[in-house]
Amino acid sequence: MQAWLDALNTSFQVRDADAVASLFLEDGEWRDLVALSGFLQTLDMADGLASALLAAVIQAGARDFAVNPERTAPRLIVRGGRQVVEAIVRFDTDLGTGEGLIRLVRTAGETGYRAWSLMTALDELNAVPPHVSTPESDPYNVGADLDAPNWLDLRTRARTYANRDPEVLVVGGGHAGICAAAWLGHLGIDTLVVDTMSRIGDNWRTRYHNLKLHNERDSNHLPFLPFPRNWPRYIAKDKIANWLEAYVEIMEINFWLETRFDGARYIAEDGCWEATLRLADGTERILRPRHIVMATSVSGTPKFPQIPTLANFQGPCVHSSAFENGEDWTDRKALVFGTGTSAHDIAQNLHENGAQVTMVQRSPTLVVSVEPGAQAYDAILLTDGPPIEDRDLYNLGTPLGQLTVAHKLLTDKVREWDKDLLDGLEKAGFRLDFGEGDTGWALKYRTRGGGYYFNIGCSEYIIAADIGLIQYDDIATITATGVTMNDGMTHEADLIVLATGYYGQEVLVQQLFGDVVADRVGPIWGFGDGKELRNMWTATAQPGLWFTAGSFSQCRAFSKFLALQIAMDLNALKVRATA
Repeated sequence: MQAWLDALNTSFQVRDADAVASLFLEDGEWRDLVALSGFLQTLDMADGLASALLAAVIQAGARDFAVNPERTAPRLIVRGGRQVVEAIVRFDTDLGTGEGLIRLVRTAGETGYRAWSLMTALDELNAVPPHVSTPESDPYNVGADLDAPNWLDLRTRARTYANRDPEVLVVGGGHAGICAAAWLGHLGIDTLVVDTMSRIGDNWRTRYHNLKLHNERDSNHLPFLPFPRNWPRYIAKDKIANWLEAYVEIMEINFWLETRFDGARYIAEDGCWEATLRLADGTERILRPRHIVMATSVSGTPKFPQIPTLANFQGPCVHSSAFENGEDWTDRKALVFGTGTSAHDIAQNLHENGAQVTMVQRSPTLVVSVEPGAQAYDAILLTDGPPIEDRDLYNLGTPLGQLTVAHKLLTDKVREWDKDLLDGLEKAGFRLDFGEGDTGWALKYRTRGGGYYFNIGCSEYIIAADIGLIQYDDIATITATGVTMNDGMTHEADLIVLATGYYGQEVLVQQLFGDVVADRVGPIWGFGDGKELRNMWTATAQPGLWFTAGSFSQCRAFSKFLALQIAMDLNALKVRATA
């Protein structure tokens, strides 16, 4: 390992791109998270990895790549079907310190190792160290004036923003916005989170009754403060809600509830936004933050598709986001349009509360057992032993090409594990898919934000015909009391639930910032040319506008890089102001 790193350092020192190229496999990849390029990108050998890496190293002043002795020791392990030597590394740049992950492979016929992947990530900025309270900076310490404001007075004052504007406004107070605010606060950046909910955590607390996280506790920790080890493996929605509320208080995150973000316009000459907020009492407040972070979910706006003849139905018709509990529908009939996670959970909840339920499948859906199948894709995060910070690096150190290979192999294995389940579903008429290129649910989530289900029991109900299943294309018309099929059969319903997904963030950007900004930003989420999620956790084409979304693990890890980029921008502004 060290011999390879020595050769890498030498190739950088002599500025030899061919020497850099010789250290990588033909399918090698380099993923950079802000450290060398200033943004998020992934390059492979066909993209000119060697020359781009060398140029970035020279530009950033990167040097002294070495195994980090303070992190988990290098180890021999299988990744994506290959035996690799995997190690966490550290290095320095002109801006700060970096950390990364290297995976080396010994190729047939060669005596040394070459890299399958190198990941470089910014860890700390020299100019913006972590914000740590000291006796000198803490106005409430031993020896201070006892008549001075105490901690609670200062916190109350900070939250009101009576005579100042936040440097960063975070729109959305779910886990994505809270993770971003925690990292921004860690860097001493004045940040305000706003949300329309009445209580922190209500975005989980008010959802359907039986909701739990469908991936394990240890992949879902928040920054700086992991869940207790004695918590259940799959955390219930109300427990998550209460944790988020407590986390905001513990991490001293400024948060305004019952506050609606009505949009903003960018004032280029001032380098800031004019953001309009509608407060709980109905009054309007104008703030001028330098940056706005949109944390309104991968898919925050309910999608009501154009379903011909749906208007004929005379009973209640609700989107899944508004569904609460099946207890209200005992001994009644329901149609659930959709076969993703929400559709399955709602159908199961209705059935177990005594309703007669039929699901309407509109397109093929990926189904995987919650255990062991679904958890296999998060195996890096669930490994016992290394701390979560190291496991995040293992995860971040898996660029898209390597991830695709690994997930194809995993999906093949999971399909073997789930063979009886999948065969039963197909026999019941359920149409299955397995993601693009049969790469499974995790990449499907990164490309479209849904389209899959972790089975926690609903599939067995479908197989046993306890929950009915019909295909949308077989419906002739929707009537006042249900649906009539092409063959003349009818399915009556007292309730229709539209578990039909959500629009992407582009819709909300257009509504809140206008067509010009929406067109400038472009698509959000899904993989772009740089083999990273488009416009996520990185600078967009619109100055001062950022996006964060995704799973707990994604928000925990990537919020750091979003915060570091904003810190770099704010520091550059301060330097210019004092020049």
